[in-house]
Amino acid sequence: MSACVFCEIVAGRAPATIVREWPDALALVPLGPVVDGHTLVIPRQHVADFGEDPDVSATTMRRAAELAAGEQPMNLITSRGREATQSVFHLHLHLVPRAADDGLALPWYSGRGGKLARH
Repeated sequence: MSACVFCEIVAGRAPATIVREWPDALALVPLGPVVDGHTLVIPRQHVADFGEDPDVSATTMRRAAELAAGEQPMNLITSRGREATQSVFHLHLHLVPRAADDGLALPWYSGRGGKLARH
């Protein structure tokens, strides 16, 4: 089994562009950000996803909210499981700043007439 890339970043053994640090979390620029300002917030403790440890998840969400404070429209996205598009199995929250007509579509947005896709 290979090492967790986010644990390697937390330990200082892998490079990353750190945006902000807290005693319990880090904010960093992801590889291949989808827009300027796209940021990941990760806990320092290894937790596979938001369902594994509610306390760590809540603390990480609080840090993301601190970082996102203000009026900038944005999405906060996280995934649990490969089927839900999780590719790194260490909890991470994507903060994705948004702008009108930025061309980004969420997976459940149909793009037609401003309606949400039916489930």
